[in-house]
Amino acid sequence: QVQLVESGGGLVKAGGSLRLSCAASGFTFSRYDMGWFRQAPGKEREFVGRITWSDSHTRYSDSVRDRFTISRDNNKNAVYLQMNSLKPEDTAVYYCNRHPASMSDYWGQGTQVTVSS
Repeated sequence: QVQLVESGGGLVKAGGSLRLSCAASGFTFSRYDMGWFRQAPGKEREFVGRITWSDSHTRYSDSVRDRFTISRDNNKNAVYLQMNSLKPEDTAVYYCNRHPASMSDYWGQGTQVTVSS
């Protein structure tokens, strides 16, 4: 079955950086677009960005474009999210999943990112 394990979150000051990792298993990773999503307290889960399976083309939400970078390693069944110039409003639990994804899909436990001002 599908398993997604996110890691790399933590507490960082505004302006700092973090690199999140997602280990995927249970499906043919190299044939799926992958996305990063986040959910802040009291808010709905939102799209952060995605990377295609075929040519690693990336697309980002307006709120993170030019600060976040998604990459993938199909040999390791892993997808990464490099986050730079972090802001307090980036505080959320971050999730990876196949893209597109719905709330009825399987989701991992996520990784908490907290940005202090």
